[in-house]
Amino acid sequence: MDKKDFISLLKECNAIQFGRFILTSGAVSNYYIDIKKASTNPHILKKIAEAMAENVEGYNVIAGMELGAVPLAVALSLETGLPYVIIRKEKREHGTGKQIEGEDVKGKKVIIIEDVTTSGGSVIKSVNILRENKAIVDKVIVVVDRESGTKEKLQQLDINFIPLLSISDILKS
Repeated sequence: MDKKDFISLLKECNAIQFGRFILTSGAVSNYYIDIKKASTNPHILKKIAEAMAENVEGYNVIAGMELGAVPLAVALSLETGLPYVIIRKEKREHGTGKQIEGEDVKGKKVIIIEDVTTSGGSVIKSVNILRENKAIVDKVIVVVDRESGTKEKLQQLDINFIPLLSISDILKS
């Protein structure tokens, strides 16, 4: 799907909002990208998964951090037939104490999926958790990058960063 059509879908489901918003990073923004509005729409979720599927050849496992990336990881798993894992933001203090739910990632090539990136904190945390569990991680795909430093930070970690859309694409449309 081309970027213009993808942006239209995001606008139609109100995933792109304007106003005053405080982001996870603590920054204040005059726009908000709510991919959960898109990922809860089966038609748009399928389009996102189809676009992401073009970038997963050679990978063994898909990974997404709770909450926003989970439906994307599930949809991409269904689209590609690859298994997925869910990364918890915090290690569990009960039960098995797992921070990664799903199969063992040790020695496997894992691709990280994210809904929106700003400063890169969540995806860097995902990279670190997966690498601590001996996964091979070298690529992150995000639906929308807010172009606030994620790409540069991931380059320092030898991670190939692929945004389906950037905020520049959206704001100039």
